[in-house]
Amino acid sequence: MKLKKLSLRTRIFIAMILLVLVASILIVFVAIQHYTEETQDYHKERLERKEYAIQRHLHNVLKETSYPVTTEKIPLIFKDEIYRIADVHSLRINLYDLEGTLLISSKASFSNENSLKCLSAEVLNGVSNQAAHRVIEISQENGETFQSSYSYITDQKFKPLAILNLPYLENEEFFSRELDEFLERISYTYLFVLLVAISIAFILSKYITKSLKTISDKMNMTRLEMRNEKINIDDTSEEISTLVSSYNSMIDELEESAVKLARSEREQAWREMAKQVAHEIKNPLTPMRLTVQNFQRKFDHNDADIYKKVDEYSKTLIQQIDTMSSIASAFSNFAKMPAQQNETLNVVKIVRLALEIFNEDYIIFSADEDEIIAKFDRTQLIRVVTNLVKNGIQAISDERSPQILVHVGLIDSEVVITVADNGVGVSEENRVKVFEPKFTTKTSGMGLGLAMVKNIVETYRGTINFTSEIEKGTVFTVTFPKA
Repeated sequence: MKLKKLSLRTRIFIAMILLVLVASILIVFVAIQHYTEETQDYHKERLERKEYAIQRHLHNVLKETSYPVTTEKIPLIFKDEIYRIADVHSLRINLYDLEGTLLISSKASFSNENSLKCLSAEVLNGVSNQAAHRVIEISQENGETFQSSYSYITDQKFKPLAILNLPYLENEEFFSRELDEFLERISYTYLFVLLVAISIAFILSKYITKSLKTISDKMNMTRLEMRNEKINIDDTSEEISTLVSSYNSMIDELEESAVKLARSEREQAWREMAKQVAHEIKNPLTPMRLTVQNFQRKFDHNDADIYKKVDEYSKTLIQQIDTMSSIASAFSNFAKMPAQQNETLNVVKIVRLALEIFNEDYIIFSADEDEIIAKFDRTQLIRVVTNLVKNGIQAISDERSPQILVHVGLIDSEVVITVADNGVGVSEENRVKVFEPKFTTKTSGMGLGLAMVKNIVETYRGTINFTSEIEKGTVFTVTFPKA
C-alpha cells in the first residue's frame, strides 16, 4: 500500500508509532554502547588500581629484604612473598628481567608456558620507550578477553630492576547479567510506553483530523444551487482556523455568486420566454390582421353574400384566437410548478385511462401486473403519459406502419413507464436539446411538452431518459419511486 493513498489520520498514527519505536531502538542501542564503554573503563581502571597496589606491595618487600636489591636476586627476594601478594590481590603476578626472561611467577605452571617465558620485542620496546614505561596488551582466548599490563619495578633510586606482568581476565559475567536485567526491564517499560503511545496516537490523530473531517464533509456538501452552512469549530489550531475562515469566506462569495447567477438565469429565462411568447402570438395575429383588413376593404352591405362572408371572417378570427389561447395555456402550464398532491393510486389503471383519449389503434399498452400501487398526482401522471404519447405520434413518418408501445413495470421498488415508437428517431446533435424548453423539430408546437414532463418527473424524485436510433425509433423511460 502506497503511503500517499493512506488517510492523514492513518499517516499521523503510523508516524507517531514509528517515532516511539525508533526512539526506543536508539535508546536501547545507546544504553548497550554505554554499558560496553562503562565495562571497558571499569576493567581498565581496575587493572590500573591493582597494578598500583601490587607495585607498592612489591616496593615494600624490596625495602624490607636482606638480599641485595638486584635483578638477579629477584627470584630469591620474592620466592615466598609473590604467592602471598598474588593471593591478597587475587591476581597472578609474573616478573621478568629487563631482557624479557621470566624470573618468577605466582603460578607454578600455566598454559602456553613456552611463550610466557620470554617477552616479545614489541613489549620490551614499548615498556622501554613509553613515557610511562607501561604497555597494555589485549588478547582473546577461548572467547574470553585478557588484558596484560607490563611495567617496571624500580629500586630506591628508580633504577629498573624487573618487568612486572599482570595478566587480567575481563570477567563479563556480572556486566552481562546486569545488561540482561537492564534490557529486560527496559523491554517491559518500552512495551508499556508503546501501548500508551498507541492510545495517545489514536486519540491525538483523531483529534487532529476531526476538524479536517468536518471541513471535508462540509466541502463535499457544498452546492451552488442551495444554501450552504458555514463551519463553526471552537478550540482549533491557527492553521485550521485559517482554513475555516477561508472556507466561510468562500461560502459568502459562493452565495453572492449564486444569487447573481440565479438572477441572471431568471432574467435570461424571462427574456427567452418573452421572445418565444411574442413570436408565438405574432403568428396568429398576422392572419387576423389580414382578415380584418380584407373585410374592411371588401365590405358591402348591399352584397347578397354579406352574411356568408361575415361568417367566414368570424370563423377565421375565432380559430386564430383559439390558437392564441392554447399558446397562453401551454406557457401557463409550463411555468406552473406541479403541486405535489400525492395520492395512492394504481399506476396501471391511470396510464390505461390516459391512453383512452387517443383514437389511434396502433397504440399498444402492456403491464407486468394488473395493479402497481404508487404515490403520485393523478393529473400530473396523465399529463406525463399523454405528452410522451403525443411526442411519439408526431415522430412517426408517413412512410411506415406506425406503432407505439406503452409499458408499465416495477423494478426494485421503482415504477418504470416506457413509451416506444418506431418514428424517425433523434439525431445525434439534437439529443442534448430534447428536454430543453421551446426546442422542437416539428413545424407546429412550442417544444414545451418534454420539458414539462421532465419538470414533473424530477419533482417526484424520478428520472427520465431515452434511447434512440435514426429511422428505427425512440424509447422514453420514466422511473420514479413507489412512495
